[in-house]
Amino acid sequence: MDMNLNIKVWRQKNNTSKGQFETYPVKANEHMSFLEMLDVLNEDLVNQKKEPIAFEHDCREGICGTCSLVIDGQPHGPNSGTTTCQLHMRFFKDGQTIVVEPYRAKAFPVLKDLVVDRASFDRIIQAGGYISVNAGQAPDGNSLPIGKDYAERSFEAAACIGCGACVAACPNGSAMLFTSAKITHLGLLPQGEVEADRRAQAMVAQMDKEGFGFCSNIGACEAECPKEIKLDNIAFMNRSYYKAVFSGE
Repeated sequence: MDMNLNIKVWRQKNNTSKGQFETYPVKANEHMSFLEMLDVLNEDLVNQKKEPIAFEHDCREGICGTCSLVIDGQPHGPNSGTTTCQLHMRFFKDGQTIVVEPYRAKAFPVLKDLVVDRASFDRIIQAGGYISVNAGQAPDGNSLPIGKDYAERSFEAAACIGCGACVAACPNGSAMLFTSAKITHLGLLPQGEVEADRRAQAMVAQMDKEGFGFCSNIGACEAECPKEIKLDNIAFMNRSYYKAVFSGE
């Protein structure tokens, strides 16, 4: 079924210019993804000799984390456990006005329209460094015994796609959920134990340096995370960090 929508979208020429909302009509099909709807809108704008809306996307399969938009006040839109590219137009109503804006955080400056600079996440990961284990040739998958509970918790943390929804959802602009997921998925495995203390301190220090806010345990990050990363990871990160600090590593 076709539907007529009004898209109230944030337009901003560059990082230094003042932005504003502009509203455009668009005809979409209920089976389209949200990004496909934006593609149709951009085609309409180009045909009208207007500047298309800049937005990020890559895999369109919910695994790359680039399709980061705030839709009607919620990162990635109204559906839980869903990225923007997995959100379909059937969840909206004919004639509805949909408000689309970029992530709002000091550490995520707007580059243009809906595109923000999330290089701060990359720098946090880089601060963690590499593991020093000499793996040699690929070992047999069962040669290093790892407890089922540890393996599952590590895999769950590693599911983080670094989209930044946790930062956008947090009223403090905190990156604790993202940083803790990266620290946890390595810290729970034997391969990551050698640098565990140094990694925790370095990544937390970089997170603070980037200007992210403090965690006040509101829980909005977990609620809006498209991969449903748990708050338990923040507790693990805090334990790892304070252990490293007080052990003098």
